[in-house]
Amino acid sequence: MKKSIFVKALAILTAAVLLIASFAGCAGNESSASDKSSSSAADKEGSKSADVVYRTLDEIKSSGKIKIGVFSDKNPFGYVDENGEYQGYDVYFANRLVKDLGVDVEFVSTEAASRVEFLETGKVDIVLANFTVTDERAEKVDFALPYMNVALGVVSPDSRVIKSLDELKAGDEVIVITGTTAETYLTEKYPNIKLQKYDTYANAKTALENGQAAAWANDNTEVIAYALQNKGYTVGIPELGSKDTIAPAVSKGNKTLLDWINSEIEALGKENFFHADYEATLTGTYGSDYEEKLVVEGGKVN
Repeated sequence: MKKSIFVKALAILTAAVLLIASFAGCAGNESSASDKSSSSAADKEGSKSADVVYRTLDEIKSSGKIKIGVFSDKNPFGYVDENGEYQGYDVYFANRLVKDLGVDVEFVSTEAASRVEFLETGKVDIVLANFTVTDERAEKVDFALPYMNVALGVVSPDSRVIKSLDELKAGDEVIVITGTTAETYLTEKYPNIKLQKYDTYANAKTALENGQAAAWANDNTEVIAYALQNKGYTVGIPELGSKDTIAPAVSKGNKTLLDWINSEIEALGKENFFHADYEATLTGTYGSDYEEKLVVEGGKVN
């Protein structure tokens, strides 16, 4: 009798263990299936990673506003006029993008060193701030087709025009803007040259005018404009290093917006838009002599 009761109890216990294991296995399978489903959905969506913040083209259109990063102190490319309005070559282009996209615009003032950060954090959708295309930057942002040619240049006082960096003496310093290609180039190619670094163009210009440095190195478009607008200064080195291009930039991976900008640049090229932009915003500074050297029409570099 006792043996029979023991056998029955053992059978019941075994059945219970098997039932619990069965439920556990089902739950595990459901969890695994759920994980796989979520993973597949994420892979399928695939538009944004956790550490990238941006708005797609459709999201921008739905919001009715686009945020564009521009300079506010770099005349004639991006600056604020006496009426508090943004003006310049980059802004002229930005306004056309906004018109064709059919949304309002919020211009966000940026400094050279902040351009990548503003895109990575979603503070702006596009950067149109005299942004030179480099391999290093292309690892962090996506560049669209170019709309301007550029090289580095060096401006200095007429009292001592620097025509070669080899003319700099041991105690001489050169002004650069933090986050620009001039800073990168001089740091890598001329590590012995002492640099004075400034965050804004206004401070860099003030330092040059106060005689705090022997010269100022920056995009040749900028230093040429400065010399033309300010008596007593000469661009002794009009081209330093390689020739590069200026292009719009968007957050890394924002393909829908990038594709639209590229299509827009190609379409604008057919109407010679960027020559019209030059004539409206840059002729007063450079005259007509530099137009064909600087303008890139339709994204096609000559």
